[in-house]
Amino acid sequence: MKTLFLVRHAKSSWDDPALADADRPLSARGRRAARRMGRRLAKAHEHQDLLVSSPAARALRTARILARRLGYPRRTIVVNPHIYACSAPQLLHTVQLLDDRYQTVMLVGHNPEITVFAHGFCAQITHMPTCAIARLRFDIDSWGDIGTATPVDAAFDYPKRPKREHT
Repeated sequence: MKTLFLVRHAKSSWDDPALADADRPLSARGRRAARRMGRRLAKAHEHQDLLVSSPAARALRTARILARRLGYPRRTIVVNPHIYACSAPQLLHTVQLLDDRYQTVMLVGHNPEITVFAHGFCAQITHMPTCAIARLRFDIDSWGDIGTATPVDAAFDYPKRPKREHT
């Protein structure tokens, strides 16, 4: 069994329009949302064997906040440049190359590709708002099989989701 968490980075700040896209930090709202989502994951006893992030400042900060809430060692977050400014097929290829010793992996990336990628596995996911998290479980032994596998279980959560609907 393999579990893939797909995370869209939290809300970024546009306070400094001169910053390069990759350098945009999280807004205060984004930091609060990331902490909230991290608490939800921790409360659900979700753990990660590997956390992979885009190198963009807003994605990496989101990953670090989530890692802290989950008790994941932040220094071991893998920064993968192939997750930034890519396509859904490139995300798929990145996942297919994961080491099979990891059972549960979290990938922190960007829209629109993270939504397109998630939608390819779960038709109900048509838009991932900032800091949304999709959890996809596959009955496979190798990440290389993920392109042809259908999830046996899927869950979706986002910061503004009503409390009674959390999964």
